[in-house]
Amino acid sequence: MAVPAPVLTMSGIGKQFPGVKALDDVDLRLLPGEVHALMGENGAGKSTLIKVLTGVHPADAGTIELAGRTVAFGSPLEAQQAGISTVYQEVNLCPNLSVAENILLGREPRRRGRIDWKRMRARAGELLARLDVRLDVSAPLSVYSLAVQQMVAIARAVDIDARVLILDEPTSSLDADEVQQLFRVMRRLKEEGIAILFVSHFLDQIYEISDRMTILRNGRLVGEYPTSELSQVQLVAKMIGQELAALERLHGEHKTFDRPLVEARGLGRAGAIEPFSLTIHEGEVVGLAGLLGSGRTEVARLLFGADHPGSGDIAIGGAPASLRTPRAAMTHRIAFCSENRKEDGLIPDLTVRENIVLALQATRGWTRPVPRETQDDLVGKYVKALRISPPNPEIPVRNLSGGNQQKVVLARWLILEPRLLILDEPTRGIDVGAKTEIQRLVAELSDGGMAVLFISAELEEVLRLSHKVEVLRDRRLVAELPNDETLTTDVLLETIASGGRVS
Repeated sequence: MAVPAPVLTMSGIGKQFPGVKALDDVDLRLLPGEVHALMGENGAGKSTLIKVLTGVHPADAGTIELAGRTVAFGSPLEAQQAGISTVYQEVNLCPNLSVAENILLGREPRRRGRIDWKRMRARAGELLARLDVRLDVSAPLSVYSLAVQQMVAIARAVDIDARVLILDEPTSSLDADEVQQLFRVMRRLKEEGIAILFVSHFLDQIYEISDRMTILRNGRLVGEYPTSELSQVQLVAKMIGQELAALERLHGEHKTFDRPLVEARGLGRAGAIEPFSLTIHEGEVVGLAGLLGSGRTEVARLLFGADHPGSGDIAIGGAPASLRTPRAAMTHRIAFCSENRKEDGLIPDLTVRENIVLALQATRGWTRPVPRETQDDLVGKYVKALRISPPNPEIPVRNLSGGNQQKVVLARWLILEPRLLILDEPTRGIDVGAKTEIQRLVAELSDGGMAVLFISAELEEVLRLSHKVEVLRDRRLVAELPNDETLTTDVLLETIASGGRVS
């Protein structure tokens, strides 16, 4: 069967930001009447590629062709006018307006200079019927579910004679029935010849709905593949990378643990993570492995009280505990280093010293400031212990490298001498030397009796540090694997890809 000409071709796309090469010689082809998945882990370049395509960022290199014509959009509006529409994970509509107003906002039919409400409602109804969606278009958008709001956003997008529809994580907040409703709409649009670029971290959904996929890793093109010809194990391996050589395991020989510190039973949060059970022992490093969007961070946030659970309970040291807030978790000596140190971990305009003592000050309350002499002693101790460079605690933390900023966040929590340290991607975006130092620190803390929950997208790092590995997929904890001589990166890949099912 002859392959139709691409409706969209991106060739040799490059994009550089200060200090970061986000895209390097990336290609993408979209065929009419297909669902094309764009795959890659966090930082792979997916969002940047979409923003280059839709005119949010200009490309530094490469060309874009739409229907055989070279284009360069200066704004998302220009891209939309050319037939490229985007529906984002967070629906960008006006909930206080009616469904009809949202669909035709800015394009309202008029009569004698005024909005023709009858024609507008009729047109909105026609557009939704095209998607096999029927509802009261005069009702406020806010009365409908998020799934219906997604359909309204899609109806608005295709009303501009869309040739390309980009769906960026559209299923992240939908239940199973709502996902199937969305897929029915996608298949209908596919039959009409629209090319759909689909971004999702749910592998089962990718294999159910997509025809082909393009995989990115670290800003570079891994390849383009028919979905039917690439197994889920192969997909996961290509997304994560094959740089999975066995490294020295820092925790030494296999240990057994008999003193549970944290016991979660049936803990879950609707729309974030399915109920799970997990036990972390004193001195144990527990690794969380899974793709981005699998629920790793959601588990961490529940254990730190940053999110409220919808089900289940937690015991600390054998006694029931209520972790409704981070402060409550801190009273139980639980610490959490977020994966986004710049937004959730650091205050860039404060000094290194001020950032390090933040958690200690929070435990005391702002009416009981930590004496300056105590601050200097503690900060000096951890600046030296973690080899923070430059070792001047009075410079703004924004002036430090990424690896040293990460050490500042670690120092803040180590001052509190936590019993459980939750580390969410602590080595992301830092150089090899700093990464090795942090890995060795985790091993030393474990040997000293501290429990660590270690989250990383790098499977070899999880294997190097963990005593056992909890595997997550599609917001479910699907397997618990002891980290013995039989556990390899291949086994982890297979477990992630199969969802814990034994083949």
